[in-house]
Amino acid sequence: MMSAANTPEPPTRLVLASASPRRQSLLREHGFEFDVVVSPVDEPDHVPGANTPSELAEALSLFKAQSVRDKVANGWILAGDTIVALDGELFGKPEDRDDARRIITALAGTTQDVITGVTLLDAGTGAHITRNDRTRVTMRTMSDSEIETYLDTNAWEGKAGAYGIQDRADAFITRVEGSFTNVVGFPMALVTQMLADWGLRPVRDR
Repeated sequence: MMSAANTPEPPTRLVLASASPRRQSLLREHGFEFDVVVSPVDEPDHVPGANTPSELAEALSLFKAQSVRDKVANGWILAGDTIVALDGELFGKPEDRDDARRIITALAGTTQDVITGVTLLDAGTGAHITRNDRTRVTMRTMSDSEIETYLDTNAWEGKAGAYGIQDRADAFITRVEGSFTNVVGFPMALVTQMLADWGLRPVRDR
């Protein structure tokens, strides 16, 4: 029987399964050290059993975490996926400028839900926890010329809903109800709590 003194320490390495500079910046700003391992496969558009926006966001975050597990021998894998939902329609990352125009035109003048699913997965055992956070975002109406000017900035690229609240979009967002960082890329209050529950804390708190 293994004695307490010989019991292996739980993994402390944190691996972010995302190339998103916004998620990386948020983690660093909150004092976390981590490595980055990007998923080698594209995420699916649909996941069986994920029937609501929250379920889909969670399922996609789990998919991302599991997709890099074979690249991480030991440690916690952190993954997230953000979607924007309005009246049952889901808006992910735009494919191109025309798609971004379609998305922004649909969202302008509405209040939509920004939902981020977050998964923390033990690379060694496969055990995981998955949660989500939801923020209500109100966007003012925009003229066609305002939309085209915004599209010219390319700030819509790689962002769910074709906007990032920290990248020019604050000019047409009038209200945020809930986690601001959730709209940026990670709901940091939730992420910090999930990490703390499994013994991972910012460097300054160790």
